[in-house]
Amino acid sequence: MKILYLHGWNSVVGGVKPTYLKSHGHDVHEPALDHDDFEAALRTAQTAFDQCRPEVVVGSSRGGAVAVNINSGWARLVLICPAWKQWGQAQTVKPGTQILHSRADDVVPFEDSLDLISKSGLPESALIEVGQDHRLADPEPLEALLRAVEG
Repeated sequence: MKILYLHGWNSVVGGVKPTYLKSHGHDVHEPALDHDDFEAALRTAQTAFDQCRPEVVVGSSRGGAVAVNINSGWARLVLICPAWKQWGQAQTVKPGTQILHSRADDVVPFEDSLDLISKSGLPESALIEVGQDHRLADPEPLEALLRAVEG
């Protein structure tokens, strides 16, 4: 499956989550997003989306905010602890979006994802509570990410 992976603020290309997806046979495209200029990050992400035409867009933390603020057309969204209240203008996500978030997240409040689900009219099942922190880089969250992407 072709995936566009949008990393978080001050994260690097080639992190644990996109590497995990690649190790399971997925074709993962991961552009380096600008850390300081959100508009530049949006332009980079949109260009990457338009070029690779992924089936799924995965956005982690700030990358989740980027994901919900680009035109992702037909692609499904899988958001990891999305920091949508901190960056961008989007207030809702499209049907079929799945969100992975830990209630113990100390960077992006779990309640932000509850709010996004509610505002978007998504079922509660669209929010997958998993992990023990913001990174969601342990085996259980990585497996949940894989299931969400392949779902």
